[in-house]
Amino acid sequence: MSGGVPALEGATGRPQASGAESVGGAWLRAMEGAARDTARLERGRAYARAGWGSSGAGAGRGGVSAVRCGPGRVTAYVHGSRPRPYRAEWRLPVLSAHEWDTFLAAVAARPVAAAALLDGEIPPGVVAVARSVGVRLLPDAGELVPACSCPDQGHPCKHAAALGYETGRLLEADPWALLLVRGRGADAVREEVARRSAGQAGAVPVAPAGSSGVPGAPEEGRPEPAVGSEPPHGRSGEKVAALLPERQQPPSTVPAAKVFATSVRPPLPEPLPLPDVAAESVVYPDLPGAPSADALMFLATDAATRARLALAAVPAAQGDGEEGHGGEPGGEGSGGEGGVDPLSELSLWHDTIRLAATHPQLTGRRTLSSLFAGLARSAGRDALELARAAAAWRQGGPAGLAVLEADWDPPAGDFDRGRSALASLGIVMTIHRNHLTHATRPVQLRYGRDGRWYPYRAGPEEAGQPDAPDWWPEGPSAADPVQALTGLREH
Repeated sequence: MSGGVPALEGATGRPQASGAESVGGAWLRAMEGAARDTARLERGRAYARAGWGSSGAGAGRGGVSAVRCGPGRVTAYVHGSRPRPYRAEWRLPVLSAHEWDTFLAAVAARPVAAAALLDGEIPPGVVAVARSVGVRLLPDAGELVPACSCPDQGHPCKHAAALGYETGRLLEADPWALLLVRGRGADAVREEVARRSAGQAGAVPVAPAGSSGVPGAPEEGRPEPAVGSEPPHGRSGEKVAALLPERQQPPSTVPAAKVFATSVRPPLPEPLPLPDVAAESVVYPDLPGAPSADALMFLATDAATRARLALAAVPAAQGDGEEGHGGEPGGEGSGGEGGVDPLSELSLWHDTIRLAATHPQLTGRRTLSSLFAGLARSAGRDALELARAAAAWRQGGPAGLAVLEADWDPPAGDFDRGRSALASLGIVMTIHRNHLTHATRPVQLRYGRDGRWYPYRAGPEEAGQPDAPDWWPEGPSAADPVQALTGLREH
């Protein structure tokens, strides 16, 4: 989710609100009140900002990704100065059943607030409604408890602080998340408000025609309704009607037989342009008895990636000359060119790699999350092997993985010209089969059978071990070796 919500901050980095305090602002006030070290708050704010300006969750140093809200907590992966992200969390108590009952009854008794909730909106006054009946929706400093997988014992550490600032932005953009972390999701709240509003609307007595409804009141004494005014429960009654069973709704005015009586159909609209990248996965809550939210996020992101590849292959299959993979050759998610099916059959191991590669923030050096470990075990491999292979897949799909898995002897031609181009710039590289290794730096280029150069880097601890350096795919591949080295330096 990092980077998906526009920044709503002033000079202090806090979401702003006009008039009453906003939901996001109240969260930040409580979080900063719970902190025992303002220096860690500043570093956390810097980490969060690093993700706000990036195009991907793992871009640059810092950033918060995979934010997930569930009853009683908010969790996410936070990228700091190290390759592996940490799992940060904020916990807070959920509302009791009695508190939910009191709060929802108060909302249902207010037609304007009920109608807004049924419309999918949370009106600014809903927090005040809860407060008026003794229910606290907004957390205070004493309720928030931070946690993180890093060794820092700060309260909060900088990673949890970064998540706290990102949560403030999330709540500012989607106040429904506040109700979720307090124990109930949007659908459950709307259904309960609809049920209670329907019961209250049915309990309103109906006055006889021509009567004011007040015993003994003269007919002419009844005031005329103001122009544009609504009767009690007017808007909420309409929203309740929309949620009632279909048998209580007016019948359709156009029978289905009439609609399908002719084969003439209006032309379909032009398709939407293909997005540059697959859409980010939505936030999945952690619910008791439900599938793992991490696993659901993996599968949803993978489905979006595969759908984009399938759409990108359609124009090429129809012969209009467009590229079939929707991007630069060898780029992210590359699955072939022209009309080649990007979703062709893969082995269990290669499909596991492809699935892992859909989460770039978890495919860096020494990224050994529990979810990666489970994926690797399902294919009979270890997590380190999977993380390395996923990084190679992101460089160029099956072609990038082939470069990692096997060496080969390229024929004379482009390989030799590439080496000469590097030498003309004073870059001395040693040769071993299809590998060019820098003479003094932990940098290597591997030449693929697809004619592209794939950059690799050895970690600092392995750079002084020429016998068995730990080479890792890093940075984008390129058709030109100089460009590949430049991309590695920028990465």
